[in-house]
Amino acid sequence: MADTYNRTVKMLSEALEMEEKGKAFYQKALQSIQNKLGREMFGMLASDEDIHMVRINKIYESLKGSKVFSDEWRSIKTGHKDLNILFEELAKAHGKEIKAETSDIQALDIGLDFELRSVRFYEEQLEKAEDPKEKAFIEQMVLEEKGHHAALSDMKLYLADPSAWFFEHERTGLDGG
Repeated sequence: MADTYNRTVKMLSEALEMEEKGKAFYQKALQSIQNKLGREMFGMLASDEDIHMVRINKIYESLKGSKVFSDEWRSIKTGHKDLNILFEELAKAHGKEIKAETSDIQALDIGLDFELRSVRFYEEQLEKAEDPKEKAFIEQMVLEEKGHHAALSDMKLYLADPSAWFFEHERTGLDGG
């Protein structure tokens, strides 16, 4: 049991550090990104990283006290719907005439890398987890980090080639369907 406890505490410590770095990056990017839609997205991502940190700290406090993995983290939710759906709505509202600075695309690339690393980290931890509550937490984190990655990827396409993004998302096809 001590091995499981130590592994879980180490995982939470690494996860917290990773989320802190992600938030710091998104906050820094907020100051430099030129695109309004990008600023909105990075603001939501920074907020999500805060929520992830609160969850991790809540679990850690429970483990520290009772050495039991708590599922109280479930009550701490993001304040928005799925980022992919939200981004699609925002993109359609902003239209096709979007311009992106090179630095905006670079910031998206860095964000994509952060999120991909987060997904990989949590997937590795999921393989080691034994407690059903811990597995549920990690599965949720994988789901949210994959959502972040997908939203950033979608945004990169939107900023790099709005016409291609609209073509893909309006579900128009050459067969008329």
